[in-house]
Amino acid sequence: MSEIAEPGGGVGYAPRVWVQRIFAGQTGPVLVVVAALILIWYAGAIYLNAPQQIDRDRRAGIERSFIDFAAATYAQERPVLPAPHQVAAEIWKTTVEVKPTSKRSLVYHGWVTLASTLTGFGIGTLLGIVLAIGIVSSRTLDKSLMPWIITSQTIPILAIAPMIVVVLGSLNVAPIWAKGTVSAYLAFFPVAVGMVKGLRSPDPMLLDLMRTYSASPAQTMWKLRLPAAMPFLFASLKVAIAISLVGAIVGEMPTGARAGLGARLLSGSYYGQTVQIWSALLVAAFMAAILVTIVGLADRMVLRRMGVKA
Repeated sequence: MSEIAEPGGGVGYAPRVWVQRIFAGQTGPVLVVVAALILIWYAGAIYLNAPQQIDRDRRAGIERSFIDFAAATYAQERPVLPAPHQVAAEIWKTTVEVKPTSKRSLVYHGWVTLASTLTGFGIGTLLGIVLAIGIVSSRTLDKSLMPWIITSQTIPILAIAPMIVVVLGSLNVAPIWAKGTVSAYLAFFPVAVGMVKGLRSPDPMLLDLMRTYSASPAQTMWKLRLPAAMPFLFASLKVAIAISLVGAIVGEMPTGARAGLGARLLSGSYYGQTVQIWSALLVAAFMAAILVTIVGLADRMVLRRMGVKA
């Protein structure tokens, strides 16, 4: 690519060109939203931590300017709402300054949660695809299974997760499978619904053409319905991988687990360590973003290989 040299810009891109390029895509708007959220966060930290700081200053007989007062609210050991730089420092300390194998490391806890997430995501995806194929292939399964699939998601996950983990734990099932079951419970639903819609998406004329060629139901499924369902499948997988992570975290919280981001959140709430809670929360959000991005990349690769234009 040739470099653009604007008057006064010297060699390379001028700053104005860089700004135009950033805001031409999604990067600029996203950065603006992130900056706005951080400013709101800092303002919220002052507002929520102010009563605690006012009480401390009154007891100590200290009078501060607004800037000193704001700085004091950002430096509390156990704030109601920690400032963004406090959370960033905690993430740095628990990911870079300690060994990944340490139980104080968010890398260690993130890996435990990630293992359960991927286990549940795999089970849920496989179950959702099998159910969708059965529903599309059999009118009996369509009438009998689909209402139960929809009804299953009306049960709050916070109510059913402890029962699943405790029951499987009493059967000596490893924790990763117990938490993975909670994730699979959430993940199979979008996959099943999306795949049913995708498998039914081929044009009726194409289905008639397959019947004209005397194609068997299995051949129609393999050569027509499944390729047509791929865009629907990957759209569902992006939802499924995100809620699989939610399921794994929820599965760690009610059972007294000692490892995982859910356990980190729970221990932070026990001891009032809000900085620890927020750092685990942001790491979980970052992990979800990476997983959704990976599924999105797989989506592009598969559809491009199939000759589907985005």
